[in-house]
Amino acid sequence: MEYKIRIKDLPVEERPRERLIKYGVASLSNSELLAIILRTGSRKENVLNLANKILKEFNLLQLSRASVSQLKEIHGISHAKACQIVACFELARRLQAYSEEKKKKIKSSEDAFKLLYPKLSGLKKEKFMALYLNTKNFVIKEEVISIGSLNASVISPREVFSTALVEGAAGVIVAHNHPSGDTTPSKNDIDITIRLAEAGKLLGVELLDHLIIGDKSYISLRKIGVIG
Repeated sequence: MEYKIRIKDLPVEERPRERLIKYGVASLSNSELLAIILRTGSRKENVLNLANKILKEFNLLQLSRASVSQLKEIHGISHAKACQIVACFELARRLQAYSEEKKKKIKSSEDAFKLLYPKLSGLKKEKFMALYLNTKNFVIKEEVISIGSLNASVISPREVFSTALVEGAAGVIVAHNHPSGDTTPSKNDIDITIRLAEAGKLLGVELLDHLIIGDKSYISLRKIGVIG
């Protein structure tokens, strides 16, 4: 008679739930995470073996789309276990949808101005910020690049695009304020914009716009032709 190794027969440090508590959820493999969702195995195999068997039949993307009936075709997957898996992935989809709803979508320079104006108005010093956008023009991150007098040596492409590469951004909108309230771009503003646009082309991350924000107004350097 074949002996089934049960989870409780494993050393404590090898059990999925105990590993999650001790090392954190990120340390677990896909099969260990799935084993925790399933909770128990079948009569013939423990829950880790059952999880591994499921992941041999489906990759994660396929598993996220599998129906209850498809999952039940795997020996050892009951109706209840199939429902647990389907419910888990549905929660993940709803979380993703919720996250997308909370993101700000930038459709125009006016949208970027409305988002950034409260953060750049009424300041006594110049503040340079960047909005990092995904391929659908949702803001995935915003960041303060510099505070103080702006010049080409302070605002380098490296400062702006390093975050873009880490975050996987498709485009960047930069903006800074003029404490005087006058939005007329200086030669330095134009030089910085040209350098950033050229660097973006080399890195494959488009500089979408550079806004200069003044007293309840702004100017788009793309609209006036500085960015081609």
